[in-house]
Amino acid sequence: MDDNPAVTRRPIGREGLAAAARYALVCLAAYLCGSRFTALFHGESAGMGGLWSVISGIVVLQSTSRDTWKSAGVRVFGTAIGAVVSGGYLVLLPFSPLGMAFSIGVTVLICHALNVPEYGRLAALTVAIIMVISAANPALNPLLNAALRFCESGIGAAMAVLVILLWPRGDGGRN
Repeated sequence: MDDNPAVTRRPIGREGLAAAARYALVCLAAYLCGSRFTALFHGESAGMGGLWSVISGIVVLQSTSRDTWKSAGVRVFGTAIGAVVSGGYLVLLPFSPLGMAFSIGVTVLICHALNVPEYGRLAALTVAIIMVISAANPALNPLLNAALRFCESGIGAAMAVLVILLWPRGDGGRN
C-alpha cells in the first residue's frame, strides 16, 4: 500500500465505469469501421487504418459534447494539413527520416501561418503515420495513403462524437 498522502484513493464510481465503457465503445467502433473502410481500398494497411481510427477516437473523446466537438474539429483539420503535406512530399520523393522531419517542420509552420498552432501536434502525427506507412508499403499510392489516413481520422472522430452524443456524462457534463 502506498503511504503517499498526495495519492488519494476513492472508489471508481458510476461515472468512472461509464467513462471506461465510452472509451471501449469508441475504440471498438472506430477499429471496426476504420479497418473495414481501409480494406475496401488497400487491404494491406487495413489493420493500421483501424489503429489510426482508434487513436483518433481516443484523442477526440472528451468529457463533454462541446469539448468533443471542438477536439474533433482540431483533429480533422490538423489531419487534413498533415495529409496534404505528407502526400505532396511522397508524390515527389520517397520516404526518408530526413524527409519526414522536414515535412513535420513544414506542417507545424503551416499551422502557425494559419494561426492554428494547436493543430500542429496532430498534424505532425499524421505526417509521421503517412510517411511510415508509405515506407512499409512502397507500392501504396501516396495520395491514396494520405486520403485513407484522413478518412480514418474522420471515422475515429465521428465515433467519439457519436458516443458522447448518445451517452453523455451523467453529472451534467453534456454542455
